[in-house]
Amino acid sequence: MHHPKALPELEPMSNSLFLNRADASLIRYGAHFFGYEIVSAEGSYVIAANGQKILDFTSGQMSAILGHRHPEMNAVVRDWIERVVHLHSGMLSEPIVKLAEELIAVTPDGLDKVLLLSTGGEANDAAIRLAKLVTGGHEVVSFAQSWHGMTGSAAAATYVAGRKGYGPTAPGNFAIPVPNAYRPRFPGAEITWQQELDDAFVQIDAQSSGALAAFIAEPILSSGGILELPEGYVGALKQKCNERGMLLILDEAQTGIGRTGQMFAFERDGVAPDILTLSKTLGAGLPLSAVMTSREIEAKAHARGFLFYTTHVSDPLPAAVGCKVMEIARRDDLPGRAAHLGARLKSGLEALTGKHERIGDVRGRGLLLGLEVVSDRTTKSADESYGFRVMDICAREGLSMNIAGLPGLASVFRIAPPLTVSEGEIDLALEIFDTALGEAARG
Repeated sequence: MHHPKALPELEPMSNSLFLNRADASLIRYGAHFFGYEIVSAEGSYVIAANGQKILDFTSGQMSAILGHRHPEMNAVVRDWIERVVHLHSGMLSEPIVKLAEELIAVTPDGLDKVLLLSTGGEANDAAIRLAKLVTGGHEVVSFAQSWHGMTGSAAAATYVAGRKGYGPTAPGNFAIPVPNAYRPRFPGAEITWQQELDDAFVQIDAQSSGALAAFIAEPILSSGGILELPEGYVGALKQKCNERGMLLILDEAQTGIGRTGQMFAFERDGVAPDILTLSKTLGAGLPLSAVMTSREIEAKAHARGFLFYTTHVSDPLPAAVGCKVMEIARRDDLPGRAAHLGARLKSGLEALTGKHERIGDVRGRGLLLGLEVVSDRTTKSADESYGFRVMDICAREGLSMNIAGLPGLASVFRIAPPLTVSEGEIDLALEIFDTALGEAARG
């Protein structure tokens, strides 16, 4: 494997010509820019311009489950660059059919047809479009803490951020609260998640014009603060959908392909969705997404003229990468690795709660974990400024620990290392995080 050579030391991005060039040329799109220019990557690390190796505990944008520059991934990309990268949308190549077959083989009956696209937002747009056509409805329900994408119907179903100032979304979009064990909506009240869900659908039924089409949900809401749906919730949600003629769409952009300790997060509950969307982890860092549904739904949609004809639908190169990702996920038991290493990481984070009083909660599943920092454990007051200080110190010490840089969420660390991470790298990350939590509290 190629090892990056040491590069001449440069000033940190915040003081460099590089940042000035970025400020002068880039539209600012909402990200909290990392403090160093990244010039290469290797395994669980990204490499800064000054030669510093930084543990990437966000897997890029929660996608690079095989780490960076995985040699088998590189070989597939090189191979298909020499063959064919992109085709007319009506032309098919072997990787398209093979990836579809492999996805069907690892999902339950009822997820038997596949559409291959580029991004998660695009896949969610297609899923919602499919549900509207098949049901004849147009109303879509999601969680008030949801993130499903920045385009069209996906943006209309996203509530955690990005709704202000852009004008009206498509009519018929509704939101319900997500259950939050750490921050219940009515602290002290004995209200179960089932009661919350029942009440939420009373409100939905009152607002609906009778044209409910779909509910779209993440099994673990990531941008919403690593909020895991309690066991049994997906089944109850599916029942609510069935009673109303709605389709249940599960968005497993971040939870799919092993990250939670199972190949798909919905497996824990034993309840399959009507439509499944995959993205991020499926391409392991390359733009690849999928929509899966039943033969019956696909046949009905086709009969009604379903149209989602895009420039990069069924492109061969990303599909070939997806085939390799699926091969490695099964061969190397990535779900098993995520379960084992996630337990080690979660145990280490929970151990830090006894040392750092600013840690309010540790939650999540497998290698998709959340840690919330507070100013006071009793009041659970979020401490965003402390969270940002911790993040900056981690970066300085060689650890990229993502914190949701959105108003109201900058106290929740989203921790998602590659599934190929080593035990030693987990222990090093915990050591750096420990140091940062202490230094930020003193500062």
